[in-house]
Amino acid sequence: MISSDVHVTEARRLPEESVLRLTWSDGHSGDFDYRYLRGWCPCAGCQGHGGTSIVFRPPAGAVTADIIEPVGNYALSILWSDGHGTGIYRFDFLRTICPCSECGGAKRIDL
Repeated sequence: MISSDVHVTEARRLPEESVLRLTWSDGHSGDFDYRYLRGWCPCAGCQGHGGTSIVFRPPAGAVTADIIEPVGNYALSILWSDGHGTGIYRFDFLRTICPCSECGGAKRIDL
């Protein structure tokens, strides 16, 4: 579990790789495949209402992160190329699903 004061300091799109690179205030960095990140959308439309856990729901096709905006000091909002954009990705959630080897690839999904 990361400290609640650890936050994303940079979100960089790497379109040639279809990856969003996130860098945290503690120096950690992780590359999130667009399809992987879209599949973990935490919104109620994707996850349902009242669920206690978030599950991976793969998008129907290829997606790109068209617009990325901060939400306060705790999350990112992403508008996806498939028109979806209601999910708020909290920093702690993003760190939990970080697919890097340092984080243990905790939620790795074969794309």
